[in-house]
Amino acid sequence: MDRIPDIQLLRITYLRGPNLWTYRSALETWLDLGVLEDRPSNTLPGLTERLCAWLPALAEHHCGVGERGGFLQRLQEGTWCGHVLEHVVIELLNLAGMPTGFGQTRSTSRRGVYRMVFRARDEQVARTALGQGHRLLMSAINDEPFDVAAAVAAVREKLDRCYLGPSTAAIVAAASDRRIPHLRLNDGNLVQLGHGKRQRRIWTAETDLTSAIAEGIAGDKDLTKRLLASVGVPVPEGEVVERVEDAWAAAQAIGLPVVVKPRDGNHGRGVTLELGTQAEVEAAWTLACRHGSEVVVERQVRGDEHRLLVVGGEVVAAARGEAAWITGDGRRTVRELIDLQLNSDPRRGLSEDHPLSRILIEEDDVVQADLQRRGLTADSVPAAGRRVLIQRNGNVSIDCTDEVHPEVAHHVALAARTVGLDIAGIDLVAEDIGRPLREQGGAVIEVNAGPGLLMHLRPAEGKPRPVGRAIIDHLFHDPADDGRIAIVGVAGTRDTARIARLVAWILQLGGRQVGLACREGLFLGRRRVEAGDCTDWAAGQRLLINRSVEAAVFENGAAAMLRDGLPYDRCAVGAVTDLDGVADLAEHDVQDVDQLLKVLRTQVDVVLPDGVAVLNAEDPRIVGLGALCDGSVLLYGADAAHPEIVRHRAAGGRAVSWSDDGCVLCEGASTSLLPRLQRHDAVVQSLAPETLLAAVAAAWAMGVEADLIAVGVQTFEPQVGTHPAAAAPWSAPMPSEDRKND
Repeated sequence: MDRIPDIQLLRITYLRGPNLWTYRSALETWLDLGVLEDRPSNTLPGLTERLCAWLPALAEHHCGVGERGGFLQRLQEGTWCGHVLEHVVIELLNLAGMPTGFGQTRSTSRRGVYRMVFRARDEQVARTALGQGHRLLMSAINDEPFDVAAAVAAVREKLDRCYLGPSTAAIVAAASDRRIPHLRLNDGNLVQLGHGKRQRRIWTAETDLTSAIAEGIAGDKDLTKRLLASVGVPVPEGEVVERVEDAWAAAQAIGLPVVVKPRDGNHGRGVTLELGTQAEVEAAWTLACRHGSEVVVERQVRGDEHRLLVVGGEVVAAARGEAAWITGDGRRTVRELIDLQLNSDPRRGLSEDHPLSRILIEEDDVVQADLQRRGLTADSVPAAGRRVLIQRNGNVSIDCTDEVHPEVAHHVALAARTVGLDIAGIDLVAEDIGRPLREQGGAVIEVNAGPGLLMHLRPAEGKPRPVGRAIIDHLFHDPADDGRIAIVGVAGTRDTARIARLVAWILQLGGRQVGLACREGLFLGRRRVEAGDCTDWAAGQRLLINRSVEAAVFENGAAAMLRDGLPYDRCAVGAVTDLDGVADLAEHDVQDVDQLLKVLRTQVDVVLPDGVAVLNAEDPRIVGLGALCDGSVLLYGADAAHPEIVRHRAAGGRAVSWSDDGCVLCEGASTSLLPRLQRHDAVVQSLAPETLLAAVAAAWAMGVEADLIAVGVQTFEPQVGTHPAAAAPWSAPMPSEDRKND
């Protein structure tokens, strides 16, 4: 049988914000099935069997059936291959360690062309999963071989390279649990939590509260030790040495055995323990020199290495290390025994997802030096039954948080405070973490800025600790603080730029620093900092990143939502003004008003529970969006007697409309005239009635007093440029369920 031609990927769009499909980022792909439009899955011999053999967990996919095995049922009954590709890609993401359960495939107005979308936390990872899933499906359809493990590895490699590290991801997840939004500011682990003036920033486990001076102190082991000793924290005696002969003299003065380590090293590099001879000390001095600028010789502290995590002055997690040993069998080399007895442990690996590091003897000169001291090399064959110590440190992965003695916790918290770190990893050596350090000769040996969290998130033994949550609670002390600024979104076509500008002007008069992104430019206060259409996602992000912005107003057209999604995740006020502009959306396959309504509902979907949807009462389809809003609804319309307004007010709702005397604010049966704002006023006459009413309604929804709204309207300049707003440099430095319910 002739090979079935590949499904064509016509268009790939990364939707960064809330969109037509989901509240979260997603990858949308337009597929042309070609001849497969006439070949559903049940007509393709062996397809279901091959897919189930390659991806057994497809049996867990519920699909539209709503229960385990639902997708397999659809495969057997017959479903189109765009839908099959959706599930294959989702399963590859699951296997690679980026679980997702959301996907949809919908037909377009063109026969055989479908829009397929799936949840995508990272664009590059999603594109890789799509490419591998496409190849896998076509191989299954044509009964061709396919390396599933290699496909998963390719997605995993892209995930490790492009997505947040596990420590950062844990903090971001904890922020999401508290409904705190986040923005990724670079390709690494620099993340903004919250928006505008209320934001905080993290870089892995460092925060914008972490002092650069404190980091510098922590990087100098000798200075750290002297400062800790001065406040009574137990530390091992030692000194900095500049020459190899001084190292042995210092070791004799301190008392053997000793430790030799670089003064400004990290991650245990160049650290050699339990040195008892001159030759050992001198060899260790040479090794330490390769990993730091100066060398420290200090007393060897008896016991196990421990890492305690201090956040905001409190010990929130602790882990204990264990030495790594091999046992000879008289046949295998040290290298082979390490791979067989240590590296075979599934907890060991090269990625950050593994609580224990894989031991690569060729790359670890400390391990090589320790072996040499015992008369061994990587190629030596230890006698049967001989135990050989391979690694004394670097295996801190056994949770012991509940065992920490209060006095130990006090000393550790004092160490972090003395250095000046808000988040610190404190290394100490003790025989029993449940006893005071002094009575057992234990000591703090190191203070680390930006500590890794993986040992506490995924310990090799013991229970995981919620360290991400501890860091979020440290940054946002008030449990009610979600890091959000007030955001107003205006969706539609009719004069929406002017509506957004008027709302921003009224908010600014209330004393807030207001950012505005609309078709007429990007504004910070009264200054237009960029001219032209700024309704895209990137322009919106510039407002949310700016540390001076206290409130932001966004104009959101349907095309921008379809192209990028909204630039924010939730808003205080979301306005929908009209359903015009269908003719301009043909490239997005929006053919009628009903389809446009599904796009614009996104603006209502993201209104916060304590927020307000502002809707045009003149269009019953727009009014109907109010039923989808998590918050309350405020209607506006020129006719106070409009049935929708009357019905809404009868239920106690709010509305803005015109009376013979001017603009009125209505709540239930009560009405109040907006002061000093009548139809004959010059500014009122310069604005279309629905423009004015929409802006007044949005300002009122934001809690602005009636007097201030009136002043804002009276002082508004309808044309851009009449205020001092010449183009100027940007004023600040830049650095639930997924599916909406239909």
